[in-house]
Amino acid sequence: MPSSSSIRPAALLAALALTSMSLGCGPTYVRGSQVEGLDDAAMSTGIDKHDIEQLLHENLKSLMASPVAKEWAQEGSRPTLAIYPLANQTSEHIDSQLQALLSDIETYMVSTGLVTVVSVERQQQMIAEIEKQHGGGFDPSHIAEYNRQLGARYYITGKVFTSDERTADERRVQYFMFMQLIEVATSAVVWQNRAAFTKALIQE
Repeated sequence: MPSSSSIRPAALLAALALTSMSLGCGPTYVRGSQVEGLDDAAMSTGIDKHDIEQLLHENLKSLMASPVAKEWAQEGSRPTLAIYPLANQTSEHIDSQLQALLSDIETYMVSTGLVTVVSVERQQQMIAEIEKQHGGGFDPSHIAEYNRQLGARYYITGKVFTSDERTADERRVQYFMFMQLIEVATSAVVWQNRAAFTKALIQE
């Protein structure tokens, strides 16, 4: 059985830890569900998950209001749609975020009931198979070949880019997400839109 002298230091350390937590001393790890608005605050001028979702929402809202989407609704033909990666034209390492965004686009387009969406997983498998012959990854110049394999009538693609301005102690970064819907047979751009937002470091 441990002695009282061995128990006291441990109990004292635990009490000190609880006291420091209650006083807010030192860093504390929290979940978004524990702190209201935690995901809303800007931590830097870099693009984050909240920003990307905002840009995507604005673009897809524009697509649903476009003549081609209204045509789909009237005809009820549910044409096949493929979704290709959005090019990262920024200096930031957001390729993994943009890759994850493909599933968000897939989920949204499926929920509309207007098109038949080729699964992102199936697209990636097929792209990998084709690019084995070329020794590389996704290549936009091979989109026609991808579409032949998928039987897609339309495909969505796009890119994210920035405009960055600085002064001695301030910075402003404008982000743009440009998206297009292209008809495979004719290569005609049947819809396109650009969503934008700005983040800045300012001195108050």
